[in-house]
Amino acid sequence: MDTARIADLLAPYLAQPEAASAIHGRGVLEQKQLNYISTYIDILLRWNARMNLTAVSEPEEIVRRHFGESLFTARYLFPSVKDQSPIQIIDVGSGAGFPGLPIKLWLPQAHVTLIEANHKKATFLREVIRTLTLINIDVFAGRGEDYKGPLGDVVTLRAVEKFDAVLPMATELITPGGRLALLIGEAQGRKAKDFNSSLSWSETVSLPGSLNRILLMGRMSLTI
Repeated sequence: MDTARIADLLAPYLAQPEAASAIHGRGVLEQKQLNYISTYIDILLRWNARMNLTAVSEPEEIVRRHFGESLFTARYLFPSVKDQSPIQIIDVGSGAGFPGLPIKLWLPQAHVTLIEANHKKATFLREVIRTLTLINIDVFAGRGEDYKGPLGDVVTLRAVEKFDAVLPMATELITPGGRLALLIGEAQGRKAKDFNSSLSWSETVSLPGSLNRILLMGRMSLTI
């Protein structure tokens, strides 16, 4: 897909987020990142013809729905990518790689773990990582309950089935003081805020181009 068109489609998602209004961070993607996204889309479309990675099959809609939402989250979490200390990110139920892989493209110095129980989807994720020659990114082909690696400074969760069951598990993967980023619908957001845990919730943020999808952030207590 043409990288100039990708940049145009992603522009609304990379506008300065309200939470970072006082921070002057990068608001556009570099050409190398756009090239990565173009290649990623090509791989996704090729694999999606053989297996059900995503119900969204039109390239421009893939950019808006998948990459747009993911990079909006990345921009919100990390408004400035300069001078970031090493950070561990865990993406639960990664599926076709969203939002974990685009967050990695936004913040290359992060160590990212993609948790995906479906072994065919895990194979796809490894193919994308290999083709893009990304480093410091792992695929855990199993259930989140079975993951025994380092806890996440940031844990992400997007469009997963059995949300009520997955949410408690995801909170177990957050380091004390770490953040949980949920890309969900408004109804799930209300459920999350009612969830009895050690998380303190921020105000919901509406996703660009969506009537009812939100980004909801929770901060884990330092003492759990």
